[in-house]
Amino acid sequence: MKLVLVHNGYQQPGGEDQVFASELELLASHGNEVVCYTVHNNAVQELSKLTLACRTSWSRTTYRKIRAVLQLERPHIVHVHNTVPLISPAVYYAAAEARVPVVQTLHNYRLLCPKSVLLRDQRICEDCLGRRVPWPGVLHACYRQSRAATTAVAMMLSIHGLLGTWTRRVTRYIALTEFMRRKFIEGGFPPDRITVKPNFVAPDPGMGEHNGDYALFVGRLSAEKGVQTLLRGWEHLHGSVPLKIAGAGPLRTLADTAPACIEWLGQRSRPEVLALMRQARVLIFPAEWYEGFPLTIAEAFATGLPVVASRLGAMAELVQDGCTGLLFNPGDPVDLAAKVAWAFAHREELADMGHRARGEFRSKYTAERNYKFLSDIYQTLLGGPDSLKQNGAESPSRASSVNGRAQLKGAAAPRPAMRL
Repeated sequence: MKLVLVHNGYQQPGGEDQVFASELELLASHGNEVVCYTVHNNAVQELSKLTLACRTSWSRTTYRKIRAVLQLERPHIVHVHNTVPLISPAVYYAAAEARVPVVQTLHNYRLLCPKSVLLRDQRICEDCLGRRVPWPGVLHACYRQSRAATTAVAMMLSIHGLLGTWTRRVTRYIALTEFMRRKFIEGGFPPDRITVKPNFVAPDPGMGEHNGDYALFVGRLSAEKGVQTLLRGWEHLHGSVPLKIAGAGPLRTLADTAPACIEWLGQRSRPEVLALMRQARVLIFPAEWYEGFPLTIAEAFATGLPVVASRLGAMAELVQDGCTGLLFNPGDPVDLAAKVAWAFAHREELADMGHRARGEFRSKYTAERNYKFLSDIYQTLLGGPDSLKQNGAESPSRASSVNGRAQLKGAAAPRPAMRL
């Protein structure tokens, strides 16, 4: 299988960048030839505001370079992760001209909301959902707190909605959860083109012992993550349950007035977080916005750690109440405290939840299972393994890259492609 992966990297690396890198490694490790077309948002500093606004809707550079890559490489699939702001939807048109199917992963709600998170003033906001022109986002300067920047994204969404780009130029969308899929259908996207495929955890951290007598929170210390609800909930527990908080963010100052039973660990590396998960009794995930796919929950499941999460969006889908964890009413510290108290008073039932969480990981969130999900999506678009074109690979696991400044390196003479 020969693939072109496309991604506009962020100035502050986050979950999307991590998923892009993980899927690249996953695909290459299974014998597929992967060519990457990437740009980085650091290049934004070299562009005027007008140029950047225009490029967000249509990048001639992207169109020209993607056309060249596709003519040279002749891939089976173009898989796009992020196009904003430098790549633009021009990538879809270049692929259409080359008659190459396009897969677009929906990491967030960008195609429904200029800010991409369906959140405004720390509250869930769906004001732009389903609108041809997302003017509420412009009015409130949602994207980067800039009306000009929001206008650029809103123009892109409006122009390509009018052109039918989202319905005609993308062959298949990947939503990370069924909740996300439903939101995009509400926003007017074709149901038959949206497939659900979660993210995955690799390598497998293994089942933990969970001998530590503490609950754990991992994440950015910000309002939408439910940190204030978390702290108010712990006040209701009156010091009966120790809590460790791993993360950094604007609400770190709340540590000064937090209960003494809370240990603030600061930002920790992924290996350190996994080590904490393997010893914790329960993970607390009190987010108060529509998370895309909370990888932290999948990582907790991988270690056999049950999760107490908000009954909201993806969290209510990933955590089965009473089976792999417990759900509480979002923003309700009393309900959160009640669920945590129950969990620590019922250690045997909590351990059973942990084993079921580990089973959930093994059935849905391993690298091998995810590769099966992804390869099935590709094969469906191509009509099955027997329909793969013979325009293939230099070596079983070659990964090349090209970006806005460099020419493609390591191109090979065509030979039969490897099958998935």
